[in-house]
Amino acid sequence: MNDIRNTPSVSAHSLADAPWRTSTRSQTSNCVEVAPLNAGPSAVALRDSKDRGGPVLLFNRAGWLGFITGAKKGQFDLN
Repeated sequence: MNDIRNTPSVSAHSLADAPWRTSTRSQTSNCVEVAPLNAGPSAVALRDSKDRGGPVLLFNRAGWLGFITGAKKGQFDLN
């Protein structure tokens, strides 16, 4: 079972000036955008590129690195 802890969520409006970027491998229907953050306890913000005004997930450095490691290992694959 995946061990996904609750992450804080904020409005995208409060991060409007964040340096958002989308992966060059993204497809048109299932993209996320990521923004590194320099202030506060959060290191990375993540949002749905189809809903840029929607909620934003915030990760501290350890949480983000754990997510990336799990994704690379297929931990979140649906098949």
